[in-house]
Amino acid sequence: MASSDLELLCSHVNEKIGNIKKTLSLRNCGQERTLKTMLNKIGDEIIVVNELLNKLELEIQHQEQTNKSLKELCESLEEDYRDVEHLKENIPSHLPQVRVTQSCVKGSDLDPEEPDKAMEPEPIKKPPKEQRSIKEMPFITCDEFNGVPSYMKSRLTYGQINDVIKEINKAVISKYKILYQPKKSMNSVARNLYHRFINEETKDTKGRYFIVEADIKEFTTLKVDKKFHVILSILRHCRRLSEVRGGGLTRYVIT
Repeated sequence: MASSDLELLCSHVNEKIGNIKKTLSLRNCGQERTLKTMLNKIGDEIIVVNELLNKLELEIQHQEQTNKSLKELCESLEEDYRDVEHLKENIPSHLPQVRVTQSCVKGSDLDPEEPDKAMEPEPIKKPPKEQRSIKEMPFITCDEFNGVPSYMKSRLTYGQINDVIKEINKAVISKYKILYQPKKSMNSVARNLYHRFINEETKDTKGRYFIVEADIKEFTTLKVDKKFHVILSILRHCRRLSEVRGGGLTRYVIT
């Protein structure tokens, strides 16, 4: 047997002997009253510490779960923030306008120094003549734009198409304001336009709102070019207008 193996064996035996001595010493301590009382107290304190450790473990688990929930909430908020920033940077230039009408005046809006004036009844006004509404083309939505085939819209953007709709509505309103205007109040230019509008009407356009290319040139700054006609094709695809041909004219009817 090598000397190194013998040394290891001796060390192992000595370790076992040391453990036996410690065990016997602790056993003897347990027989003495003073030490026994102290050991009991230590045992009770160990139980208390063990209960505290259990509570601490439960609290750590709760904090870990809370931390996990907070991380998920933080990720959700970051995602919402990115969405808001994206919306902020990509706000459509055309949004439906909300009209707010004030039906009554609140007491706080009145001048306290003029109570008598506020209480005076308003003079009876003659009812205004009924104004005829003019139909306008609604702007296309993002979903409609995304549904347009790529070959049709090419490099056109959502905003460019709605810009053209805005100009078309401008032409429609300008045209029909003249048509609805009393003839006596027309100047020579308006009267000439009025007669052209009447001559351009057909049985297929009766009761419908339409314009022709001459109206685009008369009332807007749009160029009637290839790009303009591509946008008209998209508007037909989105069912915003239809065409009525006849007499060498193409009439763009608002649908």
